Amino acid sequence: MVSKKPIRIALTGPESTGKSLLCQQLAEHFNEPWVPEYSREYLSDLKGDYNFGDILSIAHGQFEKESLQIKKARNVLFCDTDFMVTHIWCMVKYGKSHDWITNMAAKHPYDYTLLCNLDLPWEYDPLRENPHNRDYLFELYTKELTSRNIPFSIVEGTGNERLENAIQILEKQGITPTG
Repeated sequence: MVSKKPIRIALTGPESTGKSLLCQQLAEHFNEPWVPEYSREYLSDLKGDYNFGDILSIAHGQFEKESLQIKKARNVLFCDTDFMVTHIWCMVKYGKSHDWITNMAAKHPYDYTLLCNLDLPWEYDPLRENPHNRDYLFELYTKELTSRNIPFSIVEGTGNERLENAIQILEKQGITPTG
């Protein structure tokens, strides 16, 4: 008997759009593992400001965490970020990206992406730095997903409505809770 490889669902979008909470909620609902955003752990432990090289380290760390969690997934792995996030982060902050990140964004596609909309207010967090260009960033994510032909849906709503909308989107993709 051939076992089916788990699919990967990425949650993406500008900061403060509820990706982390939604990713955790979806993992709980579907009874599957999730990969938290590694940049939070990395940046919280960093002494001083981050640099271009740190984003590459973050991407490697995220990939390592994802590689461990996929082994625990039965049908689905929920990922709170993807290589497109680190690519866009590099491009916006430094005007260039690391070759490894660019290659991984192309070679390591996710089966489906949920793009979190801007209908949640931006909330201060010492790790966040883009309160005034969220519309611009949302457009970058939308263009990147579209140009790469990545299947995605935009998740909207506040509170439980956002979760329910995401669940409905995923169920339409044939994803159901693991028993």
